[in-house]
Amino acid sequence: MSTAYLSHPDCRRHDMGAGHPECPQRLDAIEDWLIASGIGETLVRLEAEEVSMADVERAHTHGYVSEVAEVLQACAANGSHHAMDPDTVANPYTWAAALRAAGAAVQATRLVLDGTHENAFCAVRPPGHHATRDQTMGFCFFNNVAIAARYALDVRGLKRVAIVDFDVHHGNGTEDIIAGDDRVLMVSIFQDPLYPYSGAVPKGENMVNVPVPAYTRGGEVREMVEAMWLPALERFKPQMIFISAGFDAHRDDDLGQLGLVEADYEWLTLRIMDVAKAHAQGRVVSCLEGGYHLGALARSVGVHLRVMSGV
Repeated sequence: MSTAYLSHPDCRRHDMGAGHPECPQRLDAIEDWLIASGIGETLVRLEAEEVSMADVERAHTHGYVSEVAEVLQACAANGSHHAMDPDTVANPYTWAAALRAAGAAVQATRLVLDGTHENAFCAVRPPGHHATRDQTMGFCFFNNVAIAARYALDVRGLKRVAIVDFDVHHGNGTEDIIAGDDRVLMVSIFQDPLYPYSGAVPKGENMVNVPVPAYTRGGEVREMVEAMWLPALERFKPQMIFISAGFDAHRDDDLGQLGLVEADYEWLTLRIMDVAKAHAQGRVVSCLEGGYHLGALARSVGVHLRVMSGV
């Protein structure tokens, strides 16, 4: 089993300001844990490529992409900052980081579909699952997973792909992009109520949304996944699985109030990998989303990658 690990220095240079939870140190914490645990030695490390605008526009409107490009390129040219919304701020390096984050997801998809690697993890930022077809929000500029999923379908000719989202926040942007596309099944868990205060009523029949009350622990989440996700995935038989891998449902993370621990992320990854092995030739691309307690994030990514790499 070969697991590609894609990242890029540009992803660390994107910085939304002192005290912002979506900080460059998130990638540092993951890297430190991979070194200390030895897991990093089992991964094939690759530098993320830049995404093409044609690939971005498979998920976002042309007008939106042009607007974001204009603003972020101006920040790069002028050395300036720009608040896209109260939570989502661009600095001079955000354009490069956004291109690498989405590019990593597409590159990983290509490598896995080509059989170069069985699966891949994209250690990138900014994250993506709150970016809708035409709006930045929730720390997100481009929807990395949705872009990659549409690449697999529209360019590589797959008929069915699944998106699994276990971030504590509902992946409203991904839902907005793929709702009603019967080539995609999206299954998700998220705390409800919590930002972005959506998901309780799915936008399409290709969604299995599982709202979870605050203070729910891992055992109950596992029961929900077994009852709702897994049967839907088995019926759908995806040819590839994309993961919006947010680790902010961890009990130590202050941006949510769920009670997952590392063992729960290990279990979730095992179940996803079981489905991938049964129906998708093991093909999985996982992209980092949330996770803001640095220690919990690093440990949780560690177990996620341990399962993916089979070590």
